[in-house]
Amino acid sequence: MLPAGGATLEIMTTDEQLLEEFQRGSREAFAELFRRYRDKMYGFFRRRTANPARAEELAQETFLAALKAAPRFEPRALVRTWLFGIAMNLLMADRRKSRADVAQPIVAGPFETDTSPAPGGDPAAALWVREALMQLDDERREILLLREYEQLSYAEIAALLSLPVNTVRSRLFRARMALKDLLVPQSRSLGTRDRAVM
Repeated sequence: MLPAGGATLEIMTTDEQLLEEFQRGSREAFAELFRRYRDKMYGFFRRRTANPARAEELAQETFLAALKAAPRFEPRALVRTWLFGIAMNLLMADRRKSRADVAQPIVAGPFETDTSPAPGGDPAAALWVREALMQLDDERREILLLREYEQLSYAEIAALLSLPVNTVRSRLFRARMALKDLLVPQSRSLGTRDRAVM
């Protein structure tokens, strides 16, 4: 239950409790969920679309869809998995629409326009990893993004992609090895070039 007198929702620690409170009529509970997931949803779409404005729109559409679906939410899954499921469905629908809309040109890949590194990170290394990710096939790239960027567990990825957990593990292993193969030759050649300059 929410505390009386308009106290904050910080007492409620889980997303599931917040959604239950929203189902009971608390707007503040959904506002807190929005605050917790706003940047995560934007990041999810930004890593998968070329247009930052479209990523923002899709993130907003995710929360609108969640608002509409919240009364039917059953706590069989984590709220986080549920939100990413909504986001994944919107992304797939947007991609189908983009392919059908021949008048809409695709200007850049998802990572080509967003080259900002992690805080304290090396911009060249961030760009190098993003370029390598773009060389992976869609399946490998998606599973790596879900695990490494979205920080989803194996079970959450399995639920999201409708796969057994062991399949997620093996695909993730293969995706990491493919990414390593793309990155290691470049790091070796950079190391050799650096030694030649010295």
